[in-house]
Amino acid sequence: MSLAYVHALDCAEPHGDAVWDISWTAKDNAVVSISADGIVKRWNSASGQVMRTAPAHTLGLVSLSVSPDGKYALYNSVDGTTFLWDLEAGTIIGKHESFTRPGAEPSWSVSLNPRGSTFAATGGSGNVTIHSAEAETFGEQRTTLQSGRGKFGMRCSHSPDGSRLALSVESGQIFIFDLASGTLTSTYTSHAMAVRSLSWSPDSQLLLSASEDKRLILYDVRTTSSGRPSSGAVASLTGHSSWVLSSDISPDGRLALSGSADKTIKVWDLAARAAVSTIADTGEVWAVSWQPSSVATSSSAFVTGGEDGIVRWWKAAGTS
Repeated sequence: MSLAYVHALDCAEPHGDAVWDISWTAKDNAVVSISADGIVKRWNSASGQVMRTAPAHTLGLVSLSVSPDGKYALYNSVDGTTFLWDLEAGTIIGKHESFTRPGAEPSWSVSLNPRGSTFAATGGSGNVTIHSAEAETFGEQRTTLQSGRGKFGMRCSHSPDGSRLALSVESGQIFIFDLASGTLTSTYTSHAMAVRSLSWSPDSQLLLSASEDKRLILYDVRTTSSGRPSSGAVASLTGHSSWVLSSDISPDGRLALSGSADKTIKVWDLAARAAVSTIADTGEVWAVSWQPSSVATSSSAFVTGGEDGIVRWWKAAGTS
């Protein structure tokens, strides 16, 4: 099987540097992007025009997490400053400088809990810290989840149901934590190099990782009735010729996206374990995101960002 996706739209005012993360949100069919230029933008997906821009940070922005309802965006800079942006009001309602607390480390990747009250952060230690996401107490540390590896934390990501957290580190390991108990439940060692992206399926049963080893690995992360972890890695997706930098699983769980340093975007059929579409881009593709299920019921459109600073919209051939 093959699928065709065509270029639909470019943004009207590109970022001044690479787009490092992106999210197509459930609110107003809008897209949020962050960039190495220190700017976060909210885009109109029909026109490609900027709807809002948050105050620019002096350093690049490296991690983005948007609430399921599309109302809030959590993002993080290379110096470890974390912001919570109210997308409707256009105001910053939370700011946390993770590097100022004695003994603290600058956060690198952040993830907003879908349940809304906390966010997770990881960085140099390879552990995860849980912080308050409430405006009045934003950034206050609640607990620490220990990976026990001491390797740089590349990515952390909450499951859509908010019950678990996935962490990837520079040496390629992936850790799954149960948030209710704070325990490490699974460790995966399928990758040989750093894992740069983690994507959950909508039902929280599958996890997709994207690595510098040029592969994506699909994991069955369900737990059995006895509470034991499921089978783990179930598929290896190969075809990129350089680092895989970004990934996302479609709202219906059938397809996956990947963006690579080889300047291509691939669409994968997860059941067939095969690429069904390959799209050439102008540079490294650092960010990919499917249109959410509240806007589209099928895997008909996605958005990308990368080295050239341009946010691009893509749609399935034959769709309006």
